[in-house]
Amino acid sequence: MAGRVLVIEDDASLARSIVDGLSDEGFTVSHVADGDSARETLRAGDWDLVILDWWLPGPDGLEVLDGYRREGGNSPVLFLTARDAVSDRVRGLDGGADDYLCKPFAFDELIARARALIRRGRPAEVMTLSYRDVRVDLALQKAERAGHPLNPTAKELALLVFFLRHPDEILSRGRIYGHVWGEDYDFASNTLDVHIKELRRTLEARGTRLIQTVRGRGYLLGDPPLPAEEHP
Repeated sequence: MAGRVLVIEDDASLARSIVDGLSDEGFTVSHVADGDSARETLRAGDWDLVILDWWLPGPDGLEVLDGYRREGGNSPVLFLTARDAVSDRVRGLDGGADDYLCKPFAFDELIARARALIRRGRPAEVMTLSYRDVRVDLALQKAERAGHPLNPTAKELALLVFFLRHPDEILSRGRIYGHVWGEDYDFASNTLDVHIKELRRTLEARGTRLIQTVRGRGYLLGDPPLPAEEHP
């Protein structure tokens, strides 16, 4: 299940491992390493899941979580910490966390818990996305076109999900990259173009072109825009 995840972890090596692993599974991941940055980033974004370390420079994880809940933040939060005493787990859960995973941990378990928390926080009616003859089951992470199964990579699937959430809308390269990769767009990179090309190949194996290039503006899931629409 794709989703936007914020990782709050001050151990650079562990954070990179979590970010890379979640990204490989199709999640859009951002990372901050201290309590003050965590507070700012939580306020600025809409997150499907927050993975939160307890020990952080500045305000610790429990303080960050308390402030987030007091300000009305309702994204699911998974505490990821070496504090494994029962009393600590109780404090974390009573403090507003939705789940608690102790270090060291198995990455497969982290992924399973992340998917479960995101699934729990979403209404059932948004678990399937479709446009014309393309359909994606978010819970099963499966895509099909005209009833035929597709086999997109994790990143292709994340791209497809983003397009399906914004059909018939011209999406800028920066907007797509920010949501799918969780980073500012690098105009010198061809990463986005390569993945769009591969996604098109996957979709067009079972039908006509659906993802259009809008010159100078980005990409569109739908019919090619009329000249007046392409150059307002």
